[in-house]
Amino acid sequence: MKELIIGGRKFTNRFFLGTGKFASTEVFKQVLAASETQLVTAALTRVHEDDAEHDDILRVIDRSQVEIMLNTSGARNADEAVRIARIGEAAGFKWIKLEIHPDARYLLPDPVGTLKATEQIARRGLVVLPYINADPVLARHLEEAGAAAVMPLGSPIGSNKGIRTRDMIEIIVEQSHVPVIVDAGIGLPSHAAEAIELGADAVLVNTAVAAAADPVRMAEAFKLAVRAAELGIQAGPPAPRATASASSPMDLFDIFQ
Repeated sequence: MKELIIGGRKFTNRFFLGTGKFASTEVFKQVLAASETQLVTAALTRVHEDDAEHDDILRVIDRSQVEIMLNTSGARNADEAVRIARIGEAAGFKWIKLEIHPDARYLLPDPVGTLKATEQIARRGLVVLPYINADPVLARHLEEAGAAAVMPLGSPIGSNKGIRTRDMIEIIVEQSHVPVIVDAGIGLPSHAAEAIELGADAVLVNTAVAAAADPVRMAEAFKLAVRAAELGIQAGPPAPRATASASSPMDLFDIFQ
Protein backbone atom coordinates (compact mmCIF):
# COMPACT_ATOMS: atom_id res chain seq x y z
CA MET A 1 0.00 0.00 0.00
CA LYS A 2 1.09 3.56 -0.64
CA GLU A 3 2.17 5.76 2.26
CA LEU A 4 -0.69 7.48 4.03
CA ILE A 5 -0.11 11.22 4.02
CA ILE A 6 -2.87 13.66 4.96
CA GLY A 7 -2.37 17.39 5.27
CA GLY A 8 1.37 16.91 4.94
CA ARG A 9 1.51 14.48 7.88
CA LYS A 10 2.55 10.86 7.47
CA PHE A 11 0.56 8.18 9.30
CA THR A 12 1.86 4.67 9.94
CA ASN A 13 -1.29 3.48 11.74
CA ARG A 14 -4.44 3.36 9.60
CA PHE A 15 -6.78 3.00 12.56
CA PHE A 16 -8.23 6.35 13.66
CA LEU A 17 -10.39 6.86 16.73
CA GLY A 18 -13.29 9.01 17.90
CA THR A 19 -13.37 10.28 21.48
CA GLY A 20 -17.11 10.21 22.20
CA LYS A 21 -19.08 7.84 24.46
CA PHE A 22 -16.18 6.66 26.64
CA ALA A 23 -17.07 6.02 30.27
CA SER A 24 -14.18 8.08 31.62
CA THR A 25 -10.94 9.78 30.71
CA GLU A 26 -9.04 6.90 32.33
CA VAL A 27 -10.73 4.37 30.04
CA PHE A 28 -9.97 6.50 27.02
CA LYS A 29 -6.33 6.82 28.12
CA GLN A 30 -6.00 3.04 28.12
CA VAL A 31 -7.80 2.76 24.78
CA LEU A 32 -5.47 5.36 23.29
CA ALA A 33 -2.45 3.33 24.34
CA ALA A 34 -3.91 0.04 23.10
CA SER A 35 -4.92 1.47 19.72
CA GLU A 36 -1.63 3.28 19.08
CA THR A 37 -3.70 5.63 16.94
CA GLN A 38 -2.17 8.77 15.49
CA LEU A 39 -5.41 10.65 14.79
CA VAL A 40 -8.46 11.23 16.98
CA THR A 41 -11.57 13.31 16.48
CA ALA A 42 -13.16 15.45 19.16
CA ALA A 43 -16.30 17.56 19.32
CA LEU A 44 -16.03 21.23 20.22
CA THR A 45 -17.73 20.51 23.56
CA ARG A 46 -14.64 18.54 24.62
CA VAL A 47 -12.33 21.53 24.30
CA HIS A 48 -11.93 22.81 27.86
CA GLU A 49 -8.19 23.32 27.94
CA ASP A 50 -8.32 26.05 30.61
CA ASP A 51 -11.21 24.67 32.65
CA ALA A 52 -10.12 22.38 35.48
CA GLU A 53 -13.73 21.56 36.39
CA HIS A 54 -14.19 19.45 33.27
CA ASP A 55 -12.92 15.88 32.90
CA ASP A 56 -11.30 16.80 29.60
CA ILE A 57 -10.45 13.74 27.56
CA LEU A 58 -8.03 15.78 25.46
CA ARG A 59 -5.69 16.24 28.41
CA VAL A 60 -4.42 12.68 28.09
CA ILE A 61 -3.46 13.05 24.42
CA ASP A 62 0.16 13.74 23.52
CA ARG A 63 -0.34 16.14 20.63
CA SER A 64 3.22 15.64 19.45
CA GLN A 65 2.28 12.03 18.67
CA VAL A 66 -1.46 12.19 18.03
CA GLU A 67 -3.23 14.69 15.78
CA ILE A 68 -6.53 16.01 17.14
CA MET A 69 -9.16 16.67 14.51
CA LEU A 70 -12.01 18.88 15.66
CA ASN A 71 -15.35 17.69 14.31
CA THR A 72 -18.33 19.88 13.58
CA SER A 73 -20.81 17.37 14.99
CA GLY A 74 -24.08 19.11 15.81
CA ALA A 75 -23.91 21.46 12.84
CA ARG A 76 -27.18 21.46 10.92
CA ASN A 77 -26.02 23.51 7.95
CA ALA A 78 -22.91 24.88 6.27
CA ASP A 79 -22.93 28.18 8.20
CA GLU A 80 -22.96 26.42 11.56
CA ALA A 81 -20.17 24.06 10.48
CA VAL A 82 -17.98 26.93 9.30
CA ARG A 83 -18.62 28.77 12.57
CA ILE A 84 -17.49 25.75 14.59
CA ALA A 85 -14.40 25.39 12.40
CA ARG A 86 -13.50 29.05 12.99
CA ILE A 87 -13.90 28.66 16.75
CA GLY A 88 -11.67 25.59 16.59
CA GLU A 89 -9.12 27.45 14.52
CA ALA A 90 -9.00 30.21 17.13
CA ALA A 91 -8.37 27.54 19.78
CA GLY A 92 -5.45 26.16 17.77
CA PHE A 93 -7.08 23.30 15.89
CA LYS A 94 -6.05 23.14 12.23
CA TRP A 95 -7.68 19.81 11.38
CA ILE A 96 -11.42 19.74 10.86
CA LYS A 97 -13.68 16.74 10.41
CA LEU A 98 -16.64 18.26 8.64
CA GLU A 99 -20.00 16.82 9.71
CA ILE A 100 -23.34 18.34 8.75
CA HIS A 101 -26.43 16.31 9.52
CA PRO A 102 -29.77 18.11 9.76
CA ASP A 103 -31.70 14.88 10.44
CA ALA A 104 -31.19 13.77 14.04
CA ARG A 105 -32.81 10.36 13.47
CA TYR A 106 -30.36 8.95 10.92
CA LEU A 107 -27.52 11.51 11.12
CA LEU A 108 -26.96 11.30 7.38
CA PRO A 109 -24.65 14.00 6.00
CA ASP A 110 -25.99 16.90 3.95
CA PRO A 111 -24.14 16.73 0.60
CA VAL A 112 -24.95 20.29 -0.53
CA GLY A 113 -23.99 21.89 2.76
CA THR A 114 -20.89 19.73 3.03
CA LEU A 115 -19.55 20.89 -0.33
CA LYS A 116 -20.30 24.53 0.48
CA ALA A 117 -18.61 24.33 3.88
CA THR A 118 -15.60 22.45 2.51
CA GLU A 119 -14.95 25.25 0.03
CA GLN A 120 -15.02 27.86 2.78
CA ILE A 121 -12.99 25.94 5.35
CA ALA A 122 -10.33 24.85 2.86
CA ARG A 123 -9.88 28.49 1.78
CA ARG A 124 -8.89 29.27 5.36
CA GLY A 125 -5.93 26.92 5.00
CA LEU A 126 -7.35 24.30 7.36
CA VAL A 127 -7.04 20.56 6.80
CA VAL A 128 -10.62 19.54 6.14
CA LEU A 129 -11.89 15.95 5.99
CA PRO A 130 -15.59 15.82 5.08
CA TYR A 131 -17.86 13.01 6.26
CA ILE A 132 -20.14 12.02 3.39
CA ASN A 133 -22.51 9.46 2.01
CA ALA A 134 -20.65 7.02 -0.22
CA ASP A 135 -21.19 9.20 -3.30
CA PRO A 136 -18.37 9.05 -5.87
CA VAL A 137 -19.52 12.23 -7.65
CA LEU A 138 -19.62 14.23 -4.43
CA ALA A 139 -16.24 12.83 -3.39
CA ARG A 140 -14.72 14.14 -6.60
CA HIS A 141 -16.26 17.60 -6.11
CA LEU A 142 -14.97 17.72 -2.53
CA GLU A 143 -11.48 16.82 -3.69
CA GLU A 144 -11.63 19.68 -6.19
CA ALA A 145 -12.87 21.98 -3.41
CA GLY A 146 -9.76 21.31 -1.34
CA ALA A 147 -10.62 18.38 0.92
CA ALA A 148 -7.48 16.71 2.28
CA ALA A 149 -9.32 13.36 2.35
CA VAL A 150 -12.87 12.08 1.97
CA MET A 151 -14.69 10.04 4.59
CA PRO A 152 -17.55 7.97 3.12
CA LEU A 153 -19.79 6.12 5.53
CA GLY A 154 -19.95 2.36 5.66
CA SER A 155 -23.46 2.56 7.17
CA PRO A 156 -25.21 5.09 9.43
CA ILE A 157 -23.33 6.49 12.44
CA GLY A 158 -23.39 4.18 15.44
CA SER A 159 -25.35 1.47 13.62
CA ASN A 160 -22.54 -1.14 13.79
CA LYS A 161 -23.90 -2.64 10.54
CA GLY A 162 -20.54 -2.71 8.78
CA ILE A 163 -19.83 -1.94 5.13
CA ARG A 164 -23.21 -1.60 3.41
CA THR A 165 -21.87 0.78 0.75
CA ARG A 166 -19.21 -1.53 -0.65
CA ASP A 167 -19.74 -0.89 -4.37
CA MET A 168 -19.70 2.89 -3.98
CA ILE A 169 -16.62 2.85 -1.77
CA GLU A 170 -14.78 0.84 -4.41
CA ILE A 171 -15.60 3.51 -7.00
CA ILE A 172 -14.52 6.31 -4.67
CA VAL A 173 -11.22 4.52 -4.02
CA GLU A 174 -10.67 3.99 -7.74
CA GLN A 175 -11.28 7.64 -8.65
CA SER A 176 -9.88 9.50 -5.67
CA HIS A 177 -6.57 11.37 -5.67
CA VAL A 178 -6.81 12.02 -1.93
CA PRO A 179 -6.96 9.45 0.89
CA VAL A 180 -10.24 7.64 1.49
CA ILE A 181 -11.17 6.97 5.11
CA VAL A 182 -14.20 4.80 5.81
CA ASP A 183 -16.12 6.35 8.66
CA ALA A 184 -19.32 5.38 10.49
CA GLY A 185 -21.11 2.06 10.89
CA ILE A 186 -18.02 -0.07 11.47
CA GLY A 187 -19.01 -2.39 14.30
CA LEU A 188 -16.43 -5.20 14.27
CA PRO A 189 -12.71 -5.51 13.61
CA SER A 190 -13.59 -7.61 10.55
CA HIS A 191 -15.53 -4.64 9.14
CA ALA A 192 -12.42 -2.49 9.47
CA ALA A 193 -10.30 -5.12 7.75
CA GLU A 194 -12.86 -5.30 4.95
CA ALA A 195 -12.61 -1.54 4.41
CA ILE A 196 -8.84 -1.74 4.08
CA GLU A 197 -9.13 -4.71 1.72
CA LEU A 198 -11.54 -2.66 -0.43
CA GLY A 199 -8.72 -0.17 -0.89
CA ALA A 200 -9.56 2.42 1.77
CA ASP A 201 -6.53 4.16 3.21
CA ALA A 202 -7.79 4.13 6.80
CA VAL A 203 -10.83 3.65 9.01
CA LEU A 204 -12.30 5.78 11.76
CA VAL A 205 -14.10 4.01 14.61
CA ASN A 206 -15.81 5.27 17.75
CA THR A 207 -18.98 3.51 18.94
CA ALA A 208 -17.72 -0.02 18.36
CA VAL A 209 -14.82 0.64 20.73
CA ALA A 210 -16.38 3.02 23.24
CA ALA A 211 -19.56 0.96 23.71
CA ALA A 212 -17.81 -2.40 23.92
CA ALA A 213 -17.86 -4.33 27.18
CA ASP A 214 -14.07 -4.11 27.15
CA PRO A 215 -13.08 -1.00 25.15
CA VAL A 216 -9.35 -1.51 25.65
CA ARG A 217 -9.37 -5.04 24.26
CA MET A 218 -11.63 -3.94 21.40
CA ALA A 219 -9.26 -1.11 20.49
CA GLU A 220 -6.40 -3.57 20.28
CA ALA A 221 -8.53 -5.91 18.16
CA PHE A 222 -9.27 -3.13 15.68
CA LYS A 223 -5.62 -2.14 15.53
CA LEU A 224 -4.58 -5.71 14.78
CA ALA A 225 -7.37 -6.24 12.22
CA VAL A 226 -6.41 -3.12 10.28
CA ARG A 227 -2.73 -4.07 10.39
CA ALA A 228 -3.49 -7.64 9.30
CA ALA A 229 -5.45 -6.39 6.30
CA GLU A 230 -2.64 -4.00 5.41
CA LEU A 231 -0.02 -6.76 5.62
CA GLY A 232 -2.22 -9.06 3.55
CA ILE A 233 -2.43 -6.48 0.76
CA GLN A 234 1.31 -5.86 0.89
CA ALA A 235 1.91 -9.62 0.63
CA GLY A 236 0.31 -9.68 -2.81
CA PRO A 237 -2.62 -12.09 -2.51
CA PRO A 238 -3.42 -14.24 -5.57
CA ALA A 239 -6.27 -13.01 -7.74
CA PRO A 240 -9.71 -14.64 -7.42
CA ARG A 241 -10.39 -17.45 -9.91
CA ALA A 242 -13.60 -18.51 -11.62
CA THR A 243 -12.68 -22.18 -11.28
CA ALA A 244 -11.09 -24.40 -8.64
CA SER A 245 -7.35 -24.86 -8.40
CA ALA A 246 -6.07 -27.93 -6.55
CA SER A 247 -3.45 -27.33 -3.89
CA SER A 248 -2.29 -30.96 -4.13
CA PRO A 249 -1.52 -33.05 -7.26
CA MET A 250 -4.64 -34.42 -8.91
CA ASP A 251 -2.80 -37.27 -10.65
CA LEU A 252 -1.70 -39.03 -7.45
CA PHE A 253 -3.46 -42.31 -8.24
CA ASP A 254 -1.97 -42.39 -11.75
CA ILE A 255 1.33 -43.32 -10.08
CA PHE A 256 -0.13 -46.63 -8.88
CA GLN A 257 -1.63 -47.69 -12.19
